Amino acid sequence: MHRRSRLAVAVLSVLVLTGGCTLPSFAPEGSDQPARQGGAAAPAPSGSGSALRWKPCPEVPRELVGRAAKGMTYECATVPVPKDWAAPVAGETYGIDMIRIRSDQQRDRIGSLLLNPGGPGGSGIDVAVYLSYGQALGGLPTAVTDRFDIVGFDPRGVGESDPVKCIDAKDQDASFAADPDPVSQAAFDEVAALNKKIADGCATEYGPSLRTYSTEQAARDLDALRAAVGDEKLTYLGFSYGTLLGATYAQLFPKNVRALVLDGAVDPTEDYVSGSEQQAKGFERAFTNFTTWCAKNAGKCAIAPDARGAVTDALAKAEASPVRGSDGRDATPGWIFLSVISSLYTESGWTSLADAIDGLSAGDAEGVFELADQYAEREPDGTYSNLFDANLAVNCADTDKAPTAADVRRLQGEWRTKYPLFGPALAIGMLPCTYWGGQRDPYPVGRAEGAPPIVVVGTTGDPATPYENTADLANMLGVGHVLTWEGEGHTAYPSTACIRNAVDAYLIDLKVPQEGLRCPPK
Repeated sequence: MHRRSRLAVAVLSVLVLTGGCTLPSFAPEGSDQPARQGGAAAPAPSGSGSALRWKPCPEVPRELVGRAAKGMTYECATVPVPKDWAAPVAGETYGIDMIRIRSDQQRDRIGSLLLNPGGPGGSGIDVAVYLSYGQALGGLPTAVTDRFDIVGFDPRGVGESDPVKCIDAKDQDASFAADPDPVSQAAFDEVAALNKKIADGCATEYGPSLRTYSTEQAARDLDALRAAVGDEKLTYLGFSYGTLLGATYAQLFPKNVRALVLDGAVDPTEDYVSGSEQQAKGFERAFTNFTTWCAKNAGKCAIAPDARGAVTDALAKAEASPVRGSDGRDATPGWIFLSVISSLYTESGWTSLADAIDGLSAGDAEGVFELADQYAEREPDGTYSNLFDANLAVNCADTDKAPTAADVRRLQGEWRTKYPLFGPALAIGMLPCTYWGGQRDPYPVGRAEGAPPIVVVGTTGDPATPYENTADLANMLGVGHVLTWEGEGHTAYPSTACIRNAVDAYLIDLKVPQEGLRCPPK
């Protein structure tokens, strides 16, 4: 396997605005139909995944990190699944690539813990590898790795699993560089035309197959993976968009659920527009939290005391005279905006953002491009992973009603008033699905009748999946239990001892967290 050199955790985006994976929360429009209790569950082979052809793959952690985690073994396998679960055709399959990570200290094995990092478009293989390095490095605690095989998978169309790739690198660069708030009609039309070109290119490349990258199809794949690893019931940890995938699974296969942890909730009941507005609100709130921190920590924030003013000024100056980076790219408002988005995913990114904006004033754009490229999964040679290609394919397949270009233009103005920095860009970010040529396949929305308790984790300062979504998802499922982290950044587990202990007890012993439990920031 050829692996990427950098990780996009809880990847999120929306093309052009930032494209999307990570705007996993561009909550696509939900269906008003009752949940579809989907076909028969895939038969489980006997044993702990013994029917799969697992092969040692120590090269995966070596390529990602430089070494394997001490005491861990890495094996890889591929599971074939129908391209279209609704109408399977013999011989027409996607290959879902997985990695299984086992600790040499494993005892009293419970089963497999399947992981999805979000996006849509994030690699579960990459995230599983990163999480295998242990709690001291931000990974999974030994309490979990001692009891479970850690199984990461790349969903259909993502990473190593028959990846969707239909966006030219030059168009990708142009989309990120574009003004996040094109005010004149001519500027808006130019951005819209670029989005249409990208959407048309994907339609030409994949045609009717675009519909098969939907979340419901991926949820059915997930049940095939559960069966393939030999688990009677699914134990699953999903971040960001991974919460939508897990919630869809719970509706389709409620009796196959053992334990689901959904961290950084997407609200499936929101339509595409309201989901985008919620994200604009979330990012605006997170940025305000950053500026407040800046004002109180001038020694750590290079653009204190007025961080908002510094960012706004940097964007305005870049329109007229962008700073040129060492690779020849100009740090346009689009790239600067992308660096802001990138930095808000973790509180540790705040200092990097301040330094990057401060660097621009001195003619140095390297900090901006470093943040932006990490988020975009852009390599030094100008190539991209397929993060955003897959993100568009999934989000647009899931969305049965996208706004028109006229709707987007109207919302751009309205949201500029409500959410000055992020509103216009989140409106523009809906344009790809406006022009998407593929058929749509919206996911089910409703209760997970017959499922056991499901833990839904929310972070009060989450920019990408705003905290308000947490209770909404728990209530929709009917069996959801809210666990709150009063912290900053996107997703919570395994950030603090309080969150970690509550989630671990649920995963291992099925102990549901105390109702109303709120964990402190540190």
